[in-house]
Amino acid sequence: MGARHKQARDPRAHWLFLALTLPVLFGALLFQGWTENEVDGSTTKQSCTQPVPRSAAGAGPVLSVDGDRVRSAAMPAGTVALTYDGGPDPYWTPRLLTLLKKHRAHATFFLSGADAARYPALVRQIRGEGHEIGSRSYTGADLGNASGVRRALELRLTQGAFAGADGFRTRLLRMPMTTTVATLCAAEWPAVQRASAHGYLVVAADRSGREPSDGLVRQFSQTSLAYRETEGLLADRSAHRFTTISEGLGADASAMTDVAAPDRWAGTALIWFQWLGRGFVSTLTWVLTLAAALGLIRLFVLALFARAHVRRLERQRPGAPWLREIRDPVTVLVPAYNEEAGIGTTLHSLLASTHEQLQIIVIDDGSSDRTVEIANEYAEQDPRVQVVCQPNAGKAAALNHGLAYARCPYIVMVDADTVFEPDAVQRLIQPLAHPAVGAVSGNTKVGNRTRLLGRWQHLEYVFGFNLDRRMFEVLECMPTVPGAIGAFRIDALMGVGGLSEDTLAEDTDLTMALWRAGWRVVYEENAVAWTEVPTSLRQLWRQRYRWCYGTLQAMWKHRAAVREVGHAGRFGRRGLTYLLLFQVLLPLLAPVIDVFMLYSALFTGNPVKSVATWLGFLTVQLVVAAYALRLDGERRRPLWSLPFQLLVYRQLMYLVVLQSVVAFVTGSRLKWQRMHRSGTAAAAAQHIGGPHDRRSLTVTR
Repeated sequence: MGARHKQARDPRAHWLFLALTLPVLFGALLFQGWTENEVDGSTTKQSCTQPVPRSAAGAGPVLSVDGDRVRSAAMPAGTVALTYDGGPDPYWTPRLLTLLKKHRAHATFFLSGADAARYPALVRQIRGEGHEIGSRSYTGADLGNASGVRRALELRLTQGAFAGADGFRTRLLRMPMTTTVATLCAAEWPAVQRASAHGYLVVAADRSGREPSDGLVRQFSQTSLAYRETEGLLADRSAHRFTTISEGLGADASAMTDVAAPDRWAGTALIWFQWLGRGFVSTLTWVLTLAAALGLIRLFVLALFARAHVRRLERQRPGAPWLREIRDPVTVLVPAYNEEAGIGTTLHSLLASTHEQLQIIVIDDGSSDRTVEIANEYAEQDPRVQVVCQPNAGKAAALNHGLAYARCPYIVMVDADTVFEPDAVQRLIQPLAHPAVGAVSGNTKVGNRTRLLGRWQHLEYVFGFNLDRRMFEVLECMPTVPGAIGAFRIDALMGVGGLSEDTLAEDTDLTMALWRAGWRVVYEENAVAWTEVPTSLRQLWRQRYRWCYGTLQAMWKHRAAVREVGHAGRFGRRGLTYLLLFQVLLPLLAPVIDVFMLYSALFTGNPVKSVATWLGFLTVQLVVAAYALRLDGERRRPLWSLPFQLLVYRQLMYLVVLQSVVAFVTGSRLKWQRMHRSGTAAAAAQHIGGPHDRRSLTVTR
């Protein structure tokens, strides 16, 4: 239809927002995965294929390597250097510190940079109580087999974490997953050489069997076993003393030095960034679990209510008020703007209707093609067709213009690309025999479904829209009577002032207004009309962007319904809540969840779990989709395309919702995005198998 709303902001800003958000999100997840040693890292020590060089075979536990030259040192006789790997640990580190303080002993803690960034207060406590701190890399990955980039980051980020935690850097390094010098073999030795070239002293442990009287470097992890062994050592201090690595070596200066303010700031930023990353991943885990649960509950509820809808029809239809068949004249409004490709087939299908008492009004909304000429040809051949024209003003204005010419108590609104089944009008108006029913939604089917994009939309119409409509009718909260096929009481329409031009989803806006005015809205699944859906992703995006944006406008306009009573209150608390939860909030989270699932599948240690979860969810959707196709009398053959719909089409719809919300929140106003029509719906519908008679859909004029 024609343009009515002007664009107030450049939509490219929304694209820029989307283009930046997901890469940043994925980058944050990737860093967190790297921090957890899940990306480009190894947590398993590989077996040695060659021993350490001969020059290091008898070296002491403290090494400095310059090329092939190895300098080493050991603790002096009677001295034991207690060293603890890993942490800081919120449970064992404070207990070890208390134990050491009790015996007035000092030790060297080789800390993980990631844990130091996570518990900076413990780093300050360790240093504040006179202990020494060394680096055990950032994540504890095997530095000998890690990439060069990872090795550099492991050491640099650890120094950054120390700088942010307490403003220092350290020269001491313990290679992860090593004990004695002999374990620094194979690929580990070149890593030791590179670390020494950057000024590190590499600290191993003395081999087992060496006595404290000879001088000893003891290595512990921060565990209950380490605590008990330390307690046993400290209980007997008569033969030896306990000290740090630096003190044991008699170093003139501490291995820890203060850093400048810029390094502290950078370290603080690292700590905050890691804190945000952990919180983000933790939140995403809960959100993913909740979203998956809600998605499964929704599928179960849709299937449950669809069955309840079928049983209700089986039970109520024989005694329903609309068993009295309506034969009254019906006015059909056909708004048209540049619809020369489809207006002829639409009018032909209406004139072939089994409900012959029709007043068909074609409202031309300022078309610049042959729409008026084609419609006038039908008007000349059949007096039931009437053509009225107006300057381009939009679909809502065109329908209101047509209402002024209506002479019948019942109104059917039709899109100019829609092809009706012969009995569609007759079936559509029957529920209006009930005095409380103000509007009826028909069953819109996709005609041009031969290509993949059309099949995806066909599944969406049947699996999504129609299952929702069945549930909405049972819960009495139908939010939309589609513009392609809908019936109304004329007094209900006039009672709400006709169609509003406040939103781009005039059909949703009108339906919500009817609920708030006290009318019921129902679904007639047997009133079938065929429509032409977009054939390109660009057309689909523009159409769904308008739909979603208009729905947001209508939801905001009618938000007060949640506080009202009667039909309006039921609609507001059920319908608006459902739309907000499943058509706004969950789609907003869906791209984030998909990125997290992709991250879990590719970069975590358990991709099978992620893939199995996705396949399980897909299986449930296939079952429910098959049931929906059965209810609609459709073949199950298109189900093969559902997995690809989840991977491609569904992501596009999520991004549409995201851009629509951004545009709505920022106050952008959109123009009507008209889809280019090719007039293929009728021709395609003839070749689709099913229960409906399509002999009257022949394209003629």
